[in-house]
Amino acid sequence: MIYYVEDDDNIRELVVYTLMQMNMPCRGFAEGKTFRATIAEEKPDLVLLDIMLPGEDGMSLLQFLRENQQTAEIPVIMLTAKGTEMDKVQGLDHGADDYMTKPFGMAELVARIRARLRRTAPKPDAGLLTSGMLTLDRRAHKVSVDGIELPLTLKEYDLLLLLMENSGAAFTREQLLEQVWDMAYDGGTRTVDVHIQTLRTKLGPCSSMIETVRGVGYRFGGGHA
Repeated sequence: MIYYVEDDDNIRELVVYTLMQMNMPCRGFAEGKTFRATIAEEKPDLVLLDIMLPGEDGMSLLQFLRENQQTAEIPVIMLTAKGTEMDKVQGLDHGADDYMTKPFGMAELVARIRARLRRTAPKPDAGLLTSGMLTLDRRAHKVSVDGIELPLTLKEYDLLLLLMENSGAAFTREQLLEQVWDMAYDGGTRTVDVHIQTLRTKLGPCSSMIETVRGVGYRFGGGHA
């Protein structure tokens, strides 16, 4: 949901209508009092804010948003006729995320809104790597298949982590030996093959995710070994 505070009925209705047509739900407000009351009940994903408003101006509303813990992280784009460099600096200094001067193009406004929403969209947990039933939790340092934790050794875990973090990339045995065991290649790579074999055994139904690349080494994928 997007909230737009603008006292000019024509501009407000045009923006609200356009965003609704773009499948971006939007609600308009002609002044700050109603806006304040509504945002206390339901937080929007983004706020479009005019500066020159009847009663409380846009800068005051922006300050209200930034000083309130519940609304401090909501992205705000200022849409105003006050277009001097000093006006823009003041708006950004007060905590606005972006600033557009009237008259503005609707295509550019929609693009800027989408850009802001992408930056604030919830991100997947950086601590988790998942592939099908297989989950590797970096924070907890554990691996599970279909919710059942696997008893991996430290090197088995490190080996799987490297392969999953670089899914689709083929590693030679020498590269795996150097990066996981921190050993320079000295002609013996049997230890890599042994660990891959035991790791596949422990992965059970997910064993085929560790693929053998003939003539090269191994990679993490979804095919068969």
